[in-house]
Amino acid sequence: MISEHLLPSSRFEHARLAVFANSQEASRAVAAEIAALIRQRRTEGRTAVLGLATGSTPVSLYAELVRLHREQGLSFANVVTFNLDEYHPLPPEHPQSYHAFMRAQLFDHVDVPKESIHIPSGSVSKDRIEAHCAAYEEQIKAAGGIDFQILGIGRTGHIGFNEPGSPRRSVTRRVTLDPLTRRDAAADFGGEAHTPRAALTMGVRTILSARRVVLMAWGQHKADIVRTAIEGDATAQVTASFLQEHDNAAFILDQAAASGLTRFRTPWLLGPLAEQELAWDDRMTRRAILWLSNLRRKAVLKLTDDDYNEAGLQDLLAVHGSAYDCNLVGFYQLQHTITGWPGGRDPSRTKPGDALVRPLKSPSANVFPKRVLVLSPHPDDDVISMGGTLCRLVDQGHEVHVAYQVSGSGAVPDEALWRSLQFLRDADGRRDERVTALCDVFEETGSLPAAPEIARLKALIRRHEAAAAARVCGVPKDRLHFLDLPFYDSGPARARRLGPADVEITRTLLSQLRPHLIYAAGDLDDPHGTHRLCLRILRDALAGLAQESWLNESELWLYRGAWAEWPLDEIDLAVPLSPQEVERRRRAIFRHSTQKDEVVFPGPDQREFWERADERGQRLARSYNDLGLAEYESMEAFKRYAPADFVARAPL
Repeated sequence: MISEHLLPSSRFEHARLAVFANSQEASRAVAAEIAALIRQRRTEGRTAVLGLATGSTPVSLYAELVRLHREQGLSFANVVTFNLDEYHPLPPEHPQSYHAFMRAQLFDHVDVPKESIHIPSGSVSKDRIEAHCAAYEEQIKAAGGIDFQILGIGRTGHIGFNEPGSPRRSVTRRVTLDPLTRRDAAADFGGEAHTPRAALTMGVRTILSARRVVLMAWGQHKADIVRTAIEGDATAQVTASFLQEHDNAAFILDQAAASGLTRFRTPWLLGPLAEQELAWDDRMTRRAILWLSNLRRKAVLKLTDDDYNEAGLQDLLAVHGSAYDCNLVGFYQLQHTITGWPGGRDPSRTKPGDALVRPLKSPSANVFPKRVLVLSPHPDDDVISMGGTLCRLVDQGHEVHVAYQVSGSGAVPDEALWRSLQFLRDADGRRDERVTALCDVFEETGSLPAAPEIARLKALIRRHEAAAAARVCGVPKDRLHFLDLPFYDSGPARARRLGPADVEITRTLLSQLRPHLIYAAGDLDDPHGTHRLCLRILRDALAGLAQESWLNESELWLYRGAWAEWPLDEIDLAVPLSPQEVERRRRAIFRHSTQKDEVVFPGPDQREFWERADERGQRLARSYNDLGLAEYESMEAFKRYAPADFVARAPL
């Protein structure tokens, strides 16, 4: 239950919170509380009134409620539901409407009476919106008010669609969506241009009138706004912060979403609470020293005893004896992450004293050359996120394989396919009728039909772009693996479901290659969720191989994609790049021409991917230099896991 995971309050937090290892555990706890409410009300002969949310956050919760219905007989016959919001204008039959979402995720799978389901209408005419919203408020009152309100949190801090500036007293109404909210939803609508600009939403007062409110948040990309909502002031600029004023509200978080809170990020600031819980392991020691270096604007080796004492780090001084000794611990930790040989060095070409394998740790660290598998969720993530390291591994003689996990067809603009078809039409003397017909359709309507044939052609374009990029990096065609994981075509982006075939395809590849090094995307912040699903598939595939002896000799290195970076204290491997290697990476990224000038789903960062990669690498290199280490042109960073540890502690 949620109550068992509630954390003791600290002086920084203004709301109750519970933190779980992952979203699945958290969803089970929330579902258990909802199920208990439903059953209690049934014994009392009363209805349970639920306020429901949409988006990717509650998907695992609804899956657990469906499981309880099917396997434990949880009946929803006495349940009345009110959804938070709906896009406007958008008809209920539209595949991206919240009506369709709720049917697919919950209502079609449980026995809640249809007449008990209430969702704002996205098709109501503008002249009737005010009356419709007022009637929605009256329906909630007639049902006796909401017993249990489920919320997510948007990156602007909104609950429902109460964007920044929504007043505490607001009720159900029409709102204009924040540009960031629209960009986050763009993947569902085929691009920002097709994303609705308005919505109908319950107001803040309506939400806070519920007797119990639970806000759920998963993932690193929610960490900053979660911290603001919990540790900042209650303000209309972050409407989730109004939950601080509710007597029975709680934030339910996974570890990634909670990672920005003071109690986890800088726990030494908590005082007595930190003394009870804080363990000065290597990771926490490095985090504190880097934090202090940034606070004092000094290189690590220049920090003094006064710096530590005045910042509340006396306990760390006590552990190591002096600022000098603390500084050396932090400096050497950072220094030992840097290597120009990410796969280890050829023993036959080294001199006495050379670091052969730093920072590799597996039993196969001294094996040379190594088999390396780079897992790329989309066909361009490999070169965007670790293109320099990929080139380095190939050039240093390792057997490098790249596996592209999904086709990426959804990111190819119709116009890009039309250009290819137009070339084929004009170059082919036979004038293929189907090609000509598709060209005519685009030229008449400006778009192509959403058909399997179109998706196949777009996937083919991405496949050839990936092969061209791999060629720049020196990876031969026979070491490229196009997995085309079926989950990618299982539905709209936020409703995609993993299946056994996804895991089996991945497990088979791993079993065939038996790689010494596995590189995978650890960026869980991509706007369409593909990276997170691909990482779950990898976790489940590794779990299925747990008894294979070769796996104990492997290491897993997670890179971050185009939407996030590793904090310095989380980096275990930093590969420095020369200006020539940065240029080579850029050329590889440019081979993905359909993604260069017109990114369909760019997320909140509107720059092209090569610009993001260049700027991120340069910023990381500057950060190392500012801390007192060597100065490089650019760097790529990775976090290490032993496969068994990743299976047990995957940040999902």
